[in-house]
Amino acid sequence: LEFQVNDRRSFEEFVGLGVMNNIPDATTVAFFRERLRKAGVIEELFEMFEAYLRTQGLQARGGQIIDATLVPVPKQRNTREENKEIKAGRLPEGWDESPDRLQQKDLDARWVKKNGISYYGYKNSICIDVDHGFIRRYAITPANIHDSQMLPRLLDPENEHDFVWADSAYSGQCFEELLSLGGFESLIHAKGSRSHPLNEAAKDLNRVKSAIRACVEHVFGCMTMSMGGKLTRKIGLPKNEAWWGLKNLTFNFLRYLQRTTQVVAAA
Repeated sequence: LEFQVNDRRSFEEFVGLGVMNNIPDATTVAFFRERLRKAGVIEELFEMFEAYLRTQGLQARGGQIIDATLVPVPKQRNTREENKEIKAGRLPEGWDESPDRLQQKDLDARWVKKNGISYYGYKNSICIDVDHGFIRRYAITPANIHDSQMLPRLLDPENEHDFVWADSAYSGQCFEELLSLGGFESLIHAKGSRSHPLNEAAKDLNRVKSAIRACVEHVFGCMTMSMGGKLTRKIGLPKNEAWWGLKNLTFNFLRYLQRTTQVVAAA
């Protein structure tokens, strides 16, 4: 943001600054974000924009797609014993004697293995609506929390249609029953096993579902290619929740701008 304001006069005018004003530096912006986090208003801001979208006729429609993406953070250089203590929810011996060192230690991030590769950090789980592609709900968790555990938090009862798309990580009888109990229609991918592989009909049905479910990958692709990537240098779950809450909100801003621009161009 500091670079953008200093680099472009148009951006300077957009944020209400003139040539005689001091330009806030990156530290000032970081302090402001921290004030938002401590005030607990980031989710409130997200909901305020959701309410605005509804007033513009962009309420959630067409069903919902649920997915999660890994959020890498810088790896911690801890010993095996220190990691063991952290996983047990205890502070390693001697860490409390050095507050400056402790401030740089992430006690919430976790390792997870996906497709044979180990990742360290968090997850950003989201729910988007099919018709408009806005993020309607989100949850930030340590990386070792399984995607499916966030399903109850991500389901959007305000969506005008009952369809729910998700990949096979969310499959299982308990989730099918949960969706049925909530009045949702499951379009979750079927999952095979070594002893019970999917037949051709199930594979074909998965491919049909993928045509819709792939829309959520466009959200993560935008964050990766156009919003600075997913690597996050925030320490601890609360700060990562704040960072990704604002990033999810910013995606919705960009999505709204894209849709309104398309409408104007079509007119």
